[in-house]
Amino acid sequence: MNTNATITIDCSRKSEHEINPYLFGHFVEDIRDHMEAMLAFPLKDMDFESDAETKTPVSGSWRAYTNGRNTQYAMEAPAPRHSGRAQRIRILSDDEAYAGITQRAALKGPMNYTVRLVARASVELQYVTVEAVDRRTEETLGRLRMELGSHNWQHCEAQLSISRACSDAEIRVYVPAEHPRWIDHVSTGMLWIDHVSLLPVDSIAMVKREVVEMTKDLNAGMMRLAGNYISAYHWEHGVGPVLERPVMYNEAWGGWTSKYFGTDEFIRFCRELQVEPLICVNDGSGTPEEAAQWIEYCNGSADTPMGALRARNGFPEPYNVKYWEIGNEVWGQWQVGTCTAEQFAERTISFAKAMKEADPSIVLLACGHYEQNWNKAVLDLAGESIDYLTLHLYHGYGPFGMNRDTPAEDRYKAIASYPEWTRHHVRQTTELIRSRPEHSHVKLAITEYNTMYYPNTVRKGLPNEHTLGAAVANAANLNEMMRCSDMVHIGSFSDLVNGWLGGCIRVGDYYADQYCGKQPGWSGHPLTIYGTPTYEVLKLYANRDIRRVLPVQAECGTFSVASRKETPMALDALPDLDIVAGTNDDGSIVTVLIVNRSLEAVRAVLDLKAFEASGETTLYEITSDSYDDINSVFQPDRIMCKESRVPAEAWRQGYDLRPSSVYALEFRAQV
Repeated sequence: MNTNATITIDCSRKSEHEINPYLFGHFVEDIRDHMEAMLAFPLKDMDFESDAETKTPVSGSWRAYTNGRNTQYAMEAPAPRHSGRAQRIRILSDDEAYAGITQRAALKGPMNYTVRLVARASVELQYVTVEAVDRRTEETLGRLRMELGSHNWQHCEAQLSISRACSDAEIRVYVPAEHPRWIDHVSTGMLWIDHVSLLPVDSIAMVKREVVEMTKDLNAGMMRLAGNYISAYHWEHGVGPVLERPVMYNEAWGGWTSKYFGTDEFIRFCRELQVEPLICVNDGSGTPEEAAQWIEYCNGSADTPMGALRARNGFPEPYNVKYWEIGNEVWGQWQVGTCTAEQFAERTISFAKAMKEADPSIVLLACGHYEQNWNKAVLDLAGESIDYLTLHLYHGYGPFGMNRDTPAEDRYKAIASYPEWTRHHVRQTTELIRSRPEHSHVKLAITEYNTMYYPNTVRKGLPNEHTLGAAVANAANLNEMMRCSDMVHIGSFSDLVNGWLGGCIRVGDYYADQYCGKQPGWSGHPLTIYGTPTYEVLKLYANRDIRRVLPVQAECGTFSVASRKETPMALDALPDLDIVAGTNDDGSIVTVLIVNRSLEAVRAVLDLKAFEASGETTLYEITSDSYDDINSVFQPDRIMCKESRVPAEAWRQGYDLRPSSVYALEFRAQV
C-alpha cells in the first residue's frame, strides 16, 4: 500500500468563475436501440413500416397468426395521411379459423396498457380481439374486444389490463374463430390494420417511467438532441399528429428514425426533467432557412408562421430554446454533409445569420475538433458568429496502439489516463481561441464524451464500457472538465440510454453494436433497467453542491502507460490520485472528489487550509473488487454509490482509498 499520499486544499482561494451546471449534461440520439430502449412502447413496427422478414408478407417484427388454410396476407398503402403501410388480412369464412397478426413483447405487470388501433374491415367483421399471452405457458395475461363497426378507417382506443410481468409475451390482434361466420363471397373477410400500439399507463411523455426517474436523479442541467442522424433529419417531419408523420430512414445508423420522439416530445422530456434543451440543427442535408424555421417553431409567437404551426399542434406557448448547435462531427467521413473546415466555416456563417434573425437571443455552438487545423479555420472565419466551439472527446485504445491482446492492466492504465488527454485537447483549443481578439469570447462545450474500448465494437467478451474501470476513467475526466470549467461550460455524456457505447442507463441486455446493429442479449431479463457504474459517477458528481473550484496540491504515487504509439504528452508519471475540490456559494461546504486510478490501495492524508470543518464528514464511495466488475441484468446493483459518515480526524490521520475507486468527501463548516 502506498502510504505517502498527502492532499492539501487552500479553501481561501476559490475560483473567480462558477461551474456551469450544464457541465453535467446528457445526450439523446436516435442511434441503434437508444429510442427503442428509452420509449415505453413494447411493440416494434407499430405502423408496419418494415419489410417482411419471412415469406409471408407481414411487416417486420410481426408474424402471421392463423390456423386457416387459406388466410391471405398482404401489405398495402396506409390510411390517408398516415405513414408506413397497412397490413391486409383476408379470412375465408369456410376455414372457420382465427386470423390476425402477432408479435413478441416484454410486458410490465400488473399494469394497464393503452391500446391504440387504426383499422378498417369489410362490414361483416364486427370486432377484433387483442390479447397478451405468455409464450411459454400460453397463460392469458390480458384480453379485450375492440369493436370495428365501420368499413372506413377508424381510431380505436381501449385499456388492456396485464395481470403480471412477462419477459416473453406475445401480443395478438386477430379475428377469433368464434366470431360469427359470414357468407363467403368476393368482398368479405377482409381486415386492414394501419397502426397498433401499447403504452403502459405509468409512462411519462411516452418514455419509460423508470428511465425518467433515473434521469431525474442525474440532475443533468442540460439535455442535448443531436448525433450523426441529425445531419439528415428534417425537423418538420417530426412534428404534428404522430401517425401522420412520415417514416424516415435513419441514414446514419440504419433502420427507421423514431417518429414518436420529435421536437415536441423532446421538449416535454426536458421539462419533465427540468433541464435546459440543446438542439443540433441539420447542416448536412438541411439549409439555413430550415434551421431558422426550427427556431421559429420552438421560440416564435403564435403570430409567426412556424409558431402558429406549433400552436396548431397543441403547444401555444413558445418553448424558448436558448442553446442551438450547428454541425455534428462535420469533419468525419461518416457524417452526412462532411466537408472541409473552410467550407464548414462558410456554412456556419450563413446558418448563424439565419438562426440569429429568427431569434437574436439564442446561444450558438459550432462543430469543433480535437485537430487544431480544423478549429483554426472555423475560428478565423466564423469565430465572431458563434458563442461556443464543441469538442467530442472519446477515449479508447486507438491512441496507444493497443488491442485485446494487450495485457489487461496496461489497457486499464491507458483508459485511466483519460483526463490527461482531455487536458491536452482543451489547452490546445483554449490557446487557439485566445490567440485572436475576434474569437477570444468563445467558450468550449464538450458535447460528447465517453470511454470507447475499441476493438470491442463487435461485442466480443464483456461490455467494457460498463465496467468500474470505465467509471474511474469517466470520473477522472469529469475532474478535468471541472478544473477547466472557466472555459468548459457544457458537457454531454454519450449516451443516456443504451446506444452504441455504454449508455449510462441500461434497459435489458441489448448491446447495440456500431457495425452489427441491434443484437439481443441472452438473459431473458429485458425488463430490467439499471445504472452502470458510470451512471453512479455521473449522479454523484451532478448532485454535489460545488459552485467554485479550489486549488489542490497532492503528493502521491504514480503510474505509467505502456503506449505502443507516440503520444502528445508524457505518460510515464501520472498521479495515482486524480483530485478536484470545490465549495458551494456561501463557502459552508467543501467537497473533495478523489479518483484512485491506482491498482493498489492508497492511504490519503487530507489537510484543509482556511476551513474549520465540523467533526464528521459525509463520504460517498463507488468501488468493487475489480476494475472489470460490471452491473448487469443479473446483478444490477453490484456497484452502487454508498454513503457513510467518517470522522474528520480520520482524514487528518490518513484514510484508506480502495484501488480503482471513486470518492466524494463533504466537509461542513463548524457552526
